[in-house]
Amino acid sequence: MAAITAAMVKELREMTGAGMMDCKKALTETDGNMEAAIEVLRKSGAAKVEKKASRIAAEGIARVAADGNTAVVAEVNSETDFVAKNEVFQTFVQEIADKALASGLNGGANGEDVQALLDGGLQALVAEKTLQIGEKLSFRRFEKVTGDVVASYIHGGGKIGVLVAATGTNSDATKEALTNIAMQVAAMNPTYISRNDISADELAKIKDITLESALNDAFTLPKPILNKLLEEAVSTDIWGEEDKANYEKEKTNKYLPNFISDAGKAALGQLAISKKAEISGDKIFAGLVEGRISKQLKEICLLDQTYVKAEDGKQSVSNYLASVSKDLVITKFVRFEVGEGMEKKNEDFAAEVAKQMNG
Repeated sequence: MAAITAAMVKELREMTGAGMMDCKKALTETDGNMEAAIEVLRKSGAAKVEKKASRIAAEGIARVAADGNTAVVAEVNSETDFVAKNEVFQTFVQEIADKALASGLNGGANGEDVQALLDGGLQALVAEKTLQIGEKLSFRRFEKVTGDVVASYIHGGGKIGVLVAATGTNSDATKEALTNIAMQVAAMNPTYISRNDISADELAKIKDITLESALNDAFTLPKPILNKLLEEAVSTDIWGEEDKANYEKEKTNKYLPNFISDAGKAALGQLAISKKAEISGDKIFAGLVEGRISKQLKEICLLDQTYVKAEDGKQSVSNYLASVSKDLVITKFVRFEVGEGMEKKNEDFAAEVAKQMNG
């Protein structure tokens, strides 16, 4: 049997990225035959990758790649945040982003585009890095944007990745402005660019939810409406004796809600909802609902949001953009927050280490 030297192990490790002990074992099995050892590692590696496939990978990072007026953001997941900070993993994710940019695919909600890239050769790269790094890795998604001006922003080392595209003059000033807007998107997480992007159905849904919420929180209703509800609650069996007694004792107290039980508040809300048609016709209530809807739209629509770097604390994003360039119009933004919507594994790291040491 050929002697397995440290130099041979080192060479095999550099060629495959496999662990030192795995390389030594493969060389021993193949009597020092390098090509045969590589094949052994590939077979064992495939088994290891398959074994990891059922694990949860909800950590990771996002990376961006850009070329001229086109940019892409990609998210790749790992099992632990520790691996997400690994330089090998970060280089790997950047390679994924670069390949996504070079492809003719747009990504987005189309999972077929991710699969097409995996089938086009990335699956082998993911498997290789899974073996090298020792955790399940998953290329989850990517999305591409194109515009006259494009900017990107990575926050928290890659926990959030943002792209913003706009039409207008491409200059240092507009590029800087769009970068600032990318930071805004990262921080404030808008859902839409403007109110015009909200469909009639979605707007109706927002209005209905806001209306129901207002009715459910009866003590915030306009006084005339609230007083009628309270009169009915104390004159019927809607409230129990304790809530009725507390009401009679504290009805002039501005902190009355603090003396009503949670069950009593819920019952009052249900009473308000049962009178939805009647209350909705009240002009004061309609104004209250419209005010709350307007406030929500300012939170979820990018252009309506208060610009986070506004010196006066009031300037909207729309006004900020107009102050930079009248022809700068945002056409699209993409915001990836790593792991959003995914199940995350709850694990005791200390217990896991102890388990491995004892096992």
